[in-house]
Amino acid sequence: MLEKPIEIMEHNILLVEGNDDELFFKALMKDQGLQNIQIINVKGTSKFETKLKVLSSSPRFRTTVVSLGVVRDADTDLDIAFKCVTDALESANLPVPESALVPKGENPRVTVMILPGAGEPGMLEDLCLRSVEIDPAMFCVKQYCQCLQQKCPSLPKNTSKAKVQIFLASRKEVGKGLGVAARDECWPFHDAAFDEVKRFLETVSN
Repeated sequence: MLEKPIEIMEHNILLVEGNDDELFFKALMKDQGLQNIQIINVKGTSKFETKLKVLSSSPRFRTTVVSLGVVRDADTDLDIAFKCVTDALESANLPVPESALVPKGENPRVTVMILPGAGEPGMLEDLCLRSVEIDPAMFCVKQYCQCLQQKCPSLPKNTSKAKVQIFLASRKEVGKGLGVAARDECWPFHDAAFDEVKRFLETVSN
């Protein structure tokens, strides 16, 4: 199935991994007053190469796009995640940064961020959990997880995603995913945990 052409509407483009990432970054950009970044959801880490090729082949890409940001989860290996992004950029004949958060090239200037940041493995969920470490509900989240380890023979494979769901169940309105929770201001964007990702967005927007 052929990929649909991507309509370029801004000078600054941000490629994100999935739906929660899209909602999260929209919310954070709104909080920071950044209105000049177009978010493109690639819908899966395996789709970065295809989306970058489609994007870079757009007639308006070379004449319009000044800055391109790419963000994805580190998962279990930061280096592998970064290489996957740089391989995709190279395949699309785009500038290839030598390290995360260090821009490379011009028109477009390309910047890559691997979440949760700080050179650690993990994902967006880990970043959000860092921001609520001192929230009283996190004591209960940890106690609940410890209870599960003792009582249940099979635990969730992704403990970070599980902890996010448990934490969000402590809010007044339950049933929200990470992205919707960001939109509804459940994550404290003023917390220092988000400083690095804020700097990344500023780099993409300038």
